[in-house]
Amino acid sequence: MSSLIAKKIGMTQIFDENSNALGVTVLSIGDCRVVQIKKNKIDGYTSAQLTIGSKKNPTRPLEQHFKKYNTEPGEIIMEVQINEDFKYKPGSVLNVKDFFEIGQKVDITGISRGKGFAGVMKRHNHSGQGASHGVHKVHRGGGSIGNATFPGHVFKGQKMPGRMGKNKRTVQSVTVVGLNEEENYILVNGSVPGSKGNIVKIQSAIKVKKWQ
Repeated sequence: MSSLIAKKIGMTQIFDENSNALGVTVLSIGDCRVVQIKKNKIDGYTSAQLTIGSKKNPTRPLEQHFKKYNTEPGEIIMEVQINEDFKYKPGSVLNVKDFFEIGQKVDITGISRGKGFAGVMKRHNHSGQGASHGVHKVHRGGGSIGNATFPGHVFKGQKMPGRMGKNKRTVQSVTVVGLNEEENYILVNGSVPGSKGNIVKIQSAIKVKKWQ
């Protein structure tokens, strides 16, 4: 399959043939459409620009770019790799039946939820300090972070409080457990990075074992 983008709708539950409950994430391909096709002869590589959703007030450059390819302005433009048999043209809407099948393994990339400023216990899973015996108002603190003498500074990468989440994350070898051609969405087993409404990138799994 080629890479493509989808919108995270949320999570729900389905039952397999053995009546086992599976937690699944709904990913809507929806109106995912092609904006531009880049070819090796012209651009030096082969890829496709995709967009999804709609944007009411795009910037002037983006508006002209979409207009050039006769496509409605979308929420985002993402460039993805395509196969040689990619048959879609600028302006055409993608359909799940051409990319997915039940049981297929895919990798999904998205931006994780932002959780704001967090301390070391929440951000780095520190155990904290003692609750008594002389510990005064630093029960959730990180403890010593520097050195008394040499080299006399805090090392780069030291685990400290800071902003948590809002990072690019990829879950690998996720199984496609259902798809709907009419509504243009797929169901994948387990969770996917990001909040509801986030746009994620789906591509073929790169670490699938041969026996799978």
